[in-house]
This record gives sequence, structure tokens and C-alpha cells, in this order.
Amino acid sequence: MESTRNVVLVAPQGLGKTMIAQNITHQAILNGHGVLFLSAAQLLLDLAGQESARALDRRLKYFAKVGLLVIDEIGFLAFDNRNADLLFQVVSRRYEKKSLVLTTNLAFRDWPTIFPNASCATALIDRVIHHADVIQMRCGLRLTATPRRGTPSERWSRPLAPGAEFRWQSIH
Repeated sequence: MESTRNVVLVAPQGLGKTMIAQNITHQAILNGHGVLFLSAAQLLLDLAGQESARALDRRLKYFAKVGLLVIDEIGFLAFDNRNADLLFQVVSRRYEKKSLVLTTNLAFRDWPTIFPNASCATALIDRVIHHADVIQMRCGLRLTATPRRGTPSERWSRPLAPGAEFRWQSIH
């Protein structure tokens, strides 16, 4: 975080991007950094809900000052012009000043499909990846439990049976 690098986690749905982003968030907190973790939808609803230009500017300054801003789920919803502009303002105000973690299910070449115009997507991508570690995940890890007997409610309402174990399973 001291070098203001960004991290972008790119992978299809279900491979653990959010979990990794949460772990980065946790480590930043343990190291004494201020962190804000939210989805792209939460961020844009917050910004779009500001009643005046002054309130919006205050909120943009808040998002610009947080030590580490983690924006989850870029690419799950399309952006209209206003939301694209708001996201661009957040990224631009943090550019080369504060670190950013993004998770997305789309490769950068597909970002123009969720933004209203290609130049907006290109400018946003340029600022995000200029000082970034882009991690493309092709398979993930999931914690699975050995199956338990009984009805579904019985299986989840009691502890694991003796001999049951958790194990990591590679997802391809």
C-alpha cells in the first residue's frame, strides 16, 4: 500500500475473487491501514444518492482518502453514463495516491460491454492498471465438507460427525 499499487482480480464467477479481496482487506486492517470494502453497486448507489453537488464532492473525497478501497463485482452489472462517470471519478481521484483492489468477472477487452462508450472504459482501465498487479484466475479453491447423513436441516444444525473432515478442492 505504501507504493500505491492496485490489485485487479479477474476470473469467472465462483473462483474466489471476493474471498481473496476480503483476505487482502483483512491483512491491510491488521497492518493498521484504513480500508473500505464494498461492491460496485453499493459504491454507485451511495454516490448517486447524494442530494447535491456539494454532498457528492464530499463523498468522492471520502472515497479518495480511504487507505485501501476494495470494489467488488465490477462487470456483473452494466453502467449507465452517470454511474460510469462516478466510478471514473473515484478511480481518478485515487490515481497514483491510494491503492485500489478491484474484482471483475470480465477480461479488460470486454469492459466496453458494460460501459456506455469505449473511451470511458479505456480511460478507466488505463488508470487502474498503470500501477497494478493483474491476477487472472483460471481455477479456484473451495472448502468442501465430507457429506453428512440426515435431512438438510439436520446436516447443517449439528456439528460434523467424528471422522468428517474439511478439505480443499480444486475447481476447474
